[in-house]
Formats: sequence, structure tokens, C-alpha cells
Amino acid sequence: KQGLVHEVAPADQIVERARQWILKGGEGVQPWDKKGFKVPGGAGQTSPAVAQAFMAGTALTARATMRNYPAPVAILSCVYEGTQVPIEQGLALESKYFGKLLSGVVARNLMRTLFVNKGLADKLMRRPAGPPKSQVRRLGILGAGMMGAGVAYVSARAGMDVVLLDSTLELAEKGKDYSRQLLAKDVSRGKRPQADADAVLARIKTTSSYDDLAGADLVIEAVFESREIKADVTQRTEAVIPKNAVFASNTSTLPITGLAQASKRPTQFIGIHFFSPVDKMPLVEIILGKKTSEDTLARALDYVGQLRKTPIVVNDSRGFYTSRCFGTYVYEGMAMLQEGVNPALIENAAKMAGMPVGPLAVADEVTIDLQWKVIKQTEQDLGRKFVKPVAYDVVQKFVEELKRPGRRFGAGFYDYPKDAKKHLWPGLRDTYPLAFKQLETAEVVKRLMYVQALETTRCMEEGVVTTAAEADLGSILGWGFPAWTGGTLSYIDTIGIRAFVAECERMSKRYGKRFKPSKWLKQRAERNESFHSAADGDSQAA
Repeated sequence: KQGLVHEVAPADQIVERARQWILKGGEGVQPWDKKGFKVPGGAGQTSPAVAQAFMAGTALTARATMRNYPAPVAILSCVYEGTQVPIEQGLALESKYFGKLLSGVVARNLMRTLFVNKGLADKLMRRPAGPPKSQVRRLGILGAGMMGAGVAYVSARAGMDVVLLDSTLELAEKGKDYSRQLLAKDVSRGKRPQADADAVLARIKTTSSYDDLAGADLVIEAVFESREIKADVTQRTEAVIPKNAVFASNTSTLPITGLAQASKRPTQFIGIHFFSPVDKMPLVEIILGKKTSEDTLARALDYVGQLRKTPIVVNDSRGFYTSRCFGTYVYEGMAMLQEGVNPALIENAAKMAGMPVGPLAVADEVTIDLQWKVIKQTEQDLGRKFVKPVAYDVVQKFVEELKRPGRRFGAGFYDYPKDAKKHLWPGLRDTYPLAFKQLETAEVVKRLMYVQALETTRCMEEGVVTTAAEADLGSILGWGFPAWTGGTLSYIDTIGIRAFVAECERMSKRYGKRFKPSKWLKQRAERNESFHSAADGDSQAA
């Protein structure tokens, strides 16, 4: 119909039909090579409507990408410019645009992290070679809240028999409802037949009895972020599961080594940290306790492989890698709010940088209440060594004084009207009056981006995350650091480590010691030592 294919013929008649086409006057000249050819619909110089369409298209594309991704705008430019000149010149223009993109830092960052390094992680490159290949056939999940329900769904979808346990059968069934809703949506959209949906649901058994965990190959704990509760469920579970079963905690902040103290088999204790919503988030953070064995690590990675998710392996630390770095983003947004920076500026600057949502919005999503519980647990654990995070007072005020603990409770930094879109709470301006002089947008962006990247370097220095590839993958797939950067460490390499450290020094003098680069990082900057080698395609190292 469009003229792209001249004729369709059965395989045994193709040559004869082509011969007849030639005999009947078929031409070996493409339409655009004929003298007088005009682009259908007109080109920009000859058609005001086309020019207007490209103006609007470029503006919409720029808004969607925040101009962080150069390829979409380059594509539009190729078409607009190329259709106004002969085909040979048009192809030459396209080659120039392509060459510029290919040699640019964004293409390098995206290819290295989301193609090469993600591919290696998906192949379980961090798996120890010694232990034999394993498979989880029966999985136990403790806690049927949002996280536990999500893990149950993806595991049953992958073919495992799942035991979903909560304090009451009613709560466990409520967790199974999550799978029912997702499967019903798939069926209604024609993505899977009803029989397949029924089979997935049949693999999820709800219970309130620990005895039903008998025979589990792996148990994942997803209960409240309380050391006492986690210790109790660990001991009750180990009383009934097989001697060789692996016990994993889905905690996002509490050190695995500390949680493993409640276990009689700490070598079989590991952290398996999922991200919410589990069915959509591709990353799984595997956390090694001090006594976690290689066999346990291999079995945890094999389980992630069954789910077809992307794993990174990190060492034990409070907040591990992803939660620790993500927390700096949220807290920096709150710190600026407290300083009197316009909350709309904070949120929009974050999205301009490429973050999926602003720090105040994401704080509401994970709930400010949860952040307060984590802070209080940390304060309890560390005692005199506890250092208040920069957003301590803001979190406390919103939870204890203002009673606005997050979206799940109907109020946080945003209001959530039933019949309209969410919007920033008008009371923010009374709670934190706007400063007379506002920060430049670029400075807000820099504070939000640099604080995350700097925390990643601390994790590298401390050995929490051991490879730049996993640090980058975890930042993009785990908490949504902008993909165009290639990840937090690629972002530093793109800026240049010397320039990055110099800016951190400047900001530490103006905003506080959280921006102070360590001696280790400054020494790397003196050597101009990037995080990715020249072999990885890094121009800074080269």
C-alpha cells in the first residue's frame, strides 16, 4: 500500500514474476533518484505545515528527554535537513550525525553500562565457580506486605511453588491479592491465557503456620525493619526448614551480619534486596554477611537467574549500597527545602537532570514514616556514634509534629486529592518560608547529582561495592540515577575526577561536610585516575 514492496509472490514464482515485472517496464531507479522527485507531504522549505510540525516535534522531544539524550533530536534533524537535499547529501548528513553520537559520552555510557556490563551481570558473572548449579523449587516468604507479595508473584511466575506466610491467613490472602490483580490485568489485555494465570496463582500457598515452610529450598524474610521482629521470624523458620536451606533477608538497611546473629547457621544467611514494585524493577542487590559462604552466594544468584533479574553483589554495611546512596538524594532534597529553596525548583531540577521523580515525591512514595523508623533504629544501634542525617529535623517534623508521613497515609510533602492529581502541599511555604535569594537551577541539579555520586565513591573506598560496573548498574537499575550518565561512577568519569573533586570541595565549604571528598578520592584525583579504564572506552582514562 505504501509502495515499499512492489509485489508479493510465492517462493517458487519469485524469479519469473520479477522477470515479467522488468518486461512490463519495471524501472531499476528508486523514486527519489528520479528527476523532479518531491518528498511526500513536502519538505521544510516548501511546506510551512511541515516546518511547524518539526518545530513542535523537536520541542516535545526536548521536553521528554530534557535534552539529556542527544539521539532523538539528532534523528529529527536528520529527517528535516535530509529531505531538503538530494539523497546522497542526505545520507552524508545522517553519517555525520551518527558519527557525532557514536563518539559522544552518552552513547559510551549507555553501551558500557546497560549493554556490556548488564549482559555480564545477567549471565551471573559474580557467581563462584565451585558450587554446583542449583534451582529453587519451593520458596518461603515471610511477610505478605507489598514487598513480600511482589516477590511471591515474580517467583510463582517463574515456576516456583511459593509459601506466603503472615501473622494471619487473612493478611496472607491479602498479599496474594496482589498476584490476582496483576494476572487479571494480563488476561484482560491478552498477554496470557486464563489457564496460565490460574496455574501461577495455584503455585502460591497462603498460610499463618511456620510448619508449611518445611521443604523450602530458600526462605526470604520481608517483615518490618525491626531487628527484634526479624530475629524472631528467623529462629521460628530455622526450626522447620531443611538443614541445607538458605535464609535470606530483604532488609534495605539493617546489616546482614547483625541479623545473622539470630541464626544458628550464619554461613547460610544472606541478604537478597528487591526493589519496589518487584514485578517492574529489574535489579536485585545480593548482600554478603561476614560468614556467608560461597555456596550460599551461588544459590542466591541462581535464584535471581531463575527470575531473570539483574544481580549485583555487595558487602555488608548499614544501608548497603543502593539504600545508602539513594538516601543521600532524598535527604539533600529535604535539606534544600529546610534552607528555603522553592520545593517546585527542587523537584523540577531533579527531573531536568534525568531522575524519574523529585526527592520530595519519592520520599512520599517510600513513606517518610519508614525513613523515620530507619533513622531511629540506626540511632538505637549506634548510640553515641550516631550522626544525625542532614534531614533529621525535617523527617521528625513531618512524622511526629505535622502527621504527614507519606503517600500511603494520604499526606506528605504532597497532597493527594481523590479527584485530582497530586500537588505539593501548600503548607510547605509556611513551614519552610522561601529564601529571598533562590539557588540557580544548575546548582540544585549539581547538589542532587554530586551527593549521590560522592556517596558511591565512599562505598567503593570502604569495599561495600567492589566494581565500578556494579556500582553503575545498581545506581541506574536500583534507584533511578539517570541512564544517560552511565551510572554514578561513569558520571564522575564524564565530568573528570579532578573537576568533580574540586566542585565537592567548593560545596563542602558552602553546604557542609557531607560534600567533603575523602583523602582516598583526592589522591585518585591527583593521579587523574578514573573509575573505568581506557579499555572500557573511557575518554578520561585515555
